[in-house]
Amino acid sequence: MNCSTLLSLMLMLIQLWPFSLSMGNHSAQNTDQSFTAVGRVKRGWVWEPLFVTEEQTLTVPVYVGQLKSDLDKQNGNLKYILTGEGAGSIFIIDENNGKIYVTQKLDREEKPYYTLRAQAINRSTQLPVEPESEFIIKVRDVNDHEPQFLDGPYEATVPEMSPEGTSVTQVTAVDGDDPSYGNNARLLYSLVQGQPYFSVEPKTGVIRMAPQMDRETKDQYLVIIQAKDMVGQAGAFSTTATVTINLSDINDNPPKFQQRLYYMNVSEEAPVGTTVGKVFAEDSDIGENAAMNYFIEGDNSDVFDIITNNETQEGIILLKKRVDYESKRRYSILAKVVNRYIDDRFLKEGPFEDKTTVKINVQNADEPPVFTLENYVMEIPEGAVSGSLVGAVTARDPDNDDCPVRYSIVHRMQLKRLFSINEHNGTIITTKPLDREIASWHNITVKATETRNPEKNSEANVYIQVLDVNDHAPEFPKYYETFVCENAVSGQLIQTITAVDQDDSAEGHHFYFSLAQEATNNSYFTVKDNQDNTAGIFTTKSGFKRREQVFFYLPILIQDNGTPPLTSTNTLTIIVCDCDTKVNTFYCRYGAFMYSMGLSTEALVAVLACILILLVFFLAIVAIRQQRKKSPFLEKIEEFRENIVRYDDEGGGEEDTEAFDISALRTRTVMRTHKPRKKVTTEIHSLYRQSLQVGPDSAVFRQFISEKLEEANTDPSAPPYDSLQTYAFEGTGSLAGSLSSLGSNMSDADQSYDYLTDWGPHFKQLAGMYTSHRSV
Repeated sequence: MNCSTLLSLMLMLIQLWPFSLSMGNHSAQNTDQSFTAVGRVKRGWVWEPLFVTEEQTLTVPVYVGQLKSDLDKQNGNLKYILTGEGAGSIFIIDENNGKIYVTQKLDREEKPYYTLRAQAINRSTQLPVEPESEFIIKVRDVNDHEPQFLDGPYEATVPEMSPEGTSVTQVTAVDGDDPSYGNNARLLYSLVQGQPYFSVEPKTGVIRMAPQMDRETKDQYLVIIQAKDMVGQAGAFSTTATVTINLSDINDNPPKFQQRLYYMNVSEEAPVGTTVGKVFAEDSDIGENAAMNYFIEGDNSDVFDIITNNETQEGIILLKKRVDYESKRRYSILAKVVNRYIDDRFLKEGPFEDKTTVKINVQNADEPPVFTLENYVMEIPEGAVSGSLVGAVTARDPDNDDCPVRYSIVHRMQLKRLFSINEHNGTIITTKPLDREIASWHNITVKATETRNPEKNSEANVYIQVLDVNDHAPEFPKYYETFVCENAVSGQLIQTITAVDQDDSAEGHHFYFSLAQEATNNSYFTVKDNQDNTAGIFTTKSGFKRREQVFFYLPILIQDNGTPPLTSTNTLTIIVCDCDTKVNTFYCRYGAFMYSMGLSTEALVAVLACILILLVFFLAIVAIRQQRKKSPFLEKIEEFRENIVRYDDEGGGEEDTEAFDISALRTRTVMRTHKPRKKVTTEIHSLYRQSLQVGPDSAVFRQFISEKLEEANTDPSAPPYDSLQTYAFEGTGSLAGSLSSLGSNMSDADQSYDYLTDWGPHFKQLAGMYTSHRSV
């Protein structure tokens, strides 16, 4: 030991507490586990670290160590005292010699060390001979815990065909023992199950792939990892964990057709879009790596098509164009399948596609006749005589036996009245002349039917255009109201005319206007052609006299530009009228209208005056009738006010519960005494005067009301309370009585009927009858 080392040791000893702890039987001079400190007063403790082994089963207290002061003379004069964590319970001290004992089983994982304080006192003086000193008792660890995988169960996924050494996942175990003491908590990982596909790093627990693995061979592996403490030495504890490793798919397999050759059939009657058959290619991959597209290669791609069913990954072959057994009976197509998503890493292993051959046989069927054209367009001039040839349609049986075909016209009956068809050769003729101006096009439908099988038929449209023939002469488009004033001057334009033609002109209509031959010497008017399908009518003289001639009829010749050209003579009516100085055409039209009605102005004024008088008379009659209807009603209201019956009787109390029946009052017959007939003449005169009055007889009505009032007062069933009585009474008969002599008590031989002549025109005939009878 050199000088520097001794110097350092001396400095350290000076700084330590003056206590000494001796552990077991070790001496204080053991510099590895004990230190000796000397105080300035030359007394102190000699101590060294104390350790207790955990999990040690105790039957008697176990010696841990000893406290010893350098002032202890071994004469029993000093007393040792222990305080702090566990003192007196877990740890006890022999107060005579300072030896410390542990009395209980300790667990380092619960408490790794205990802090205690030691003191030595004089038994005689009970005073400390040394300052109180603190020391630590450590619990020494033993391997009493197994490793544990806390994050299990483990599951990992790694792409198939990954390179060797690819990290899959990492597993980690923990150990409850002390990692700073020995190898109790030092773990070592190993692979129990999973060779030769996987490996694990012993210290980190990282699992890695060994050689490349194919998911299509096996897609899941169960790997068992073991963790052992004490670095795997004998007596170590261990545990295991299971790791589920899945291989994810990559596109490393091309699609393959199940068959190298497919056979299919399709009927020649099959419409476009018919499913002919299906092909299927297998792909060992899954998901989008197995997605594929089908194609058709070669010249038959215009007849057949193929689509991909994304759910089943099948290729569906469809009919793209109608097939014909008589034209071609067999087809051979080449179908190709290609992966939709390609992984470039595996392109070197070959193309990710496959091909197969599909042979399709066309099946014969009894087909309907086939027209040479889908639509026919024919022409015929209008006006052609009945039986004129329009055109012909042709249809044939596409089958090999070439069955005969019959033709007919279907649909609208009106077309059948215009056209007919030869059922054997399909020629169409007219049955009556056609008029282009009525219909310029006719659309008919022709049916072709097999004679052997009428159910097999087909139809074609025939469009017939009626060609125009110049068979309509031009004419005025409307009736012209042409007027000329009496004070018109020569060369004055009085009308502009034009023309229309029902015919159709390819070059456009052009009309020529001139005076008719019989009017060429007309000295009053002339026609000027404007060369634009219009013409002007001009006067050739000044002044016209309406009294001499009111109407002029001007024949105008109009010619079209058809082939051959047609002409027509149209008459223009010109009316002479009296105009004011401003040549006001309104007055001219008014006068012409009056004249056309055959009335003069004075006559028209008289007619209007008569109409006005009749209207006023009619309104007066209506007003009088309304007044007559209103007056009797008002008088009746005034008289009805007097017919209110009032009762002041007090009710009968609660026992009077029956309602009054007014029907008995309304239906009761009014009995009147028979009065002797007055003299006829006097009675009739009186009744006639009464008939001229408006309203009912007040006296008769009052008598009726009085009788009703009396009956109500004496009627025991009448209501005891005040009530309003209503009556329906028409009177006792006609005011004039009866004009018949039947039942009369007196003879009318001496009766004079001259007064009938005074009754007015309504009784004129009656007066004549009686007067003539009297004279006879």
